[in-house]
Amino acid sequence: MDHYYSKEELVAKAERLAHQLSESDQVRFYKQAEEKISTNKKVQQLVESIKQYQKESVNLQHFGKTEAYHQNEAIIDRLQAELDAIPVVQEFRQSQEEVNDFLQTLTHLISRRVVPKSENPSPED
Repeated sequence: MDHYYSKEELVAKAERLAHQLSESDQVRFYKQAEEKISTNKKVQQLVESIKQYQKESVNLQHFGKTEAYHQNEAIIDRLQAELDAIPVVQEFRQSQEEVNDFLQTLTHLISRRVVPKSENPSPED
């Protein structure tokens, strides 16, 4: 005999699953990388500089100051490259990709179980 779950039961099970996922290796590694990012002064300074230049770029573009806008964008590109070259940033991005891939896989698995195959065509099928 099939057992049907109430909304409350499903939410409770989802809460337990979310707790289990938060304790997975992928999420643990992501949280550690995020902590390293948030405490790294060089990273934070670069992020703040990029944000400031991005705001300036919006204003420059709005007022049609094309040359200044392009100069500003070149500075942003240089700062972004500097940020991307920092090992802790690379580690963070890698862990972020792994968590996203992990969650997408779980979402795909759940979707395939919940929605009938005819309504949920998959590229692998």
